[in-house]
Amino acid sequence: MASPNDPFEFQEFEEADSLLKANRDATTISIEDEDIKTEKQRKADGDEDPLGTDDKTELLSGQKESPPFWTFEYYQRFFDIETHHVKERIIGSMLPWPGKNFIHVYLRRNPDLYGPFWICTTLVFAIAISGNISNFLVHLGKPNYKYTPEFGKVTIAATAIFTYAWLVPLALWGFLLWRNNKIMNLVSYSFMEIVCVYGYSLSIYIPAVLWILPYEWLRWCSIVVALCLSGSVLVMTFWSAVSDDHPKIIIVITSAIVVLNVLLAVGCKAYFFSKPEPVLTRHSSAATQVTMVPS
Repeated sequence: MASPNDPFEFQEFEEADSLLKANRDATTISIEDEDIKTEKQRKADGDEDPLGTDDKTELLSGQKESPPFWTFEYYQRFFDIETHHVKERIIGSMLPWPGKNFIHVYLRRNPDLYGPFWICTTLVFAIAISGNISNFLVHLGKPNYKYTPEFGKVTIAATAIFTYAWLVPLALWGFLLWRNNKIMNLVSYSFMEIVCVYGYSLSIYIPAVLWILPYEWLRWCSIVVALCLSGSVLVMTFWSAVSDDHPKIIIVITSAIVVLNVLLAVGCKAYFFSKPEPVLTRHSSAATQVTMVPS
């Protein structure tokens, strides 16, 4: 039995009891009853916010679904990015560091399509325009040369670059997804993350203006530097996704990433900046003709 001086013993509020006895006509108000009454009155008056209620219900229940991928709202979030984030990702794609994963450092599960789209578009026009200007500078000063702009190079450059920036990531994403189902502890990347990495890795090729100068050694030096930087970013990024796989798979994936990157750079060099054939003038061709005169 508790002692009379026990502090934990329930004690009635004698003062409140005495006040109620003195005034029998007083009314008591309960906080819970007031809250319920206020809520009912709000519903009756129609002051409740249906949008807020729906959002709270969806967030609490976890049933807020993302829009399907064929809608405009699905891709809208990939273009919602700050300018300084794009600058950081461009610089990070040009300056690879050992052990630095581009996805983990710069993307942070927030890939974008704004940077890759404009990088690919800028590269298309840079290569096409540079190829036309390079061809013009090589033939500049020749009397029988007439400059004709080759607009077909824009279409060819767009086909090559956008195919590389979309189909190669699609194939790589499918292969990594298949290997992840085989080996459960492999690191997996989403398709948009892989597209973002490949798009930003092409930014190093934009300084194609250096290839305009009619110096073959300068063009090859630019290609080698761009290949080393771009290839290093790609290999170091996807190394963590295949490092725990079979050694043969690691060699195949790494070789495919490097070879496809080399094919794109060397193919653009060979087609858009190849050394032109010497133009034969009408006088020089006539001089080479030999007329056989019978003795």
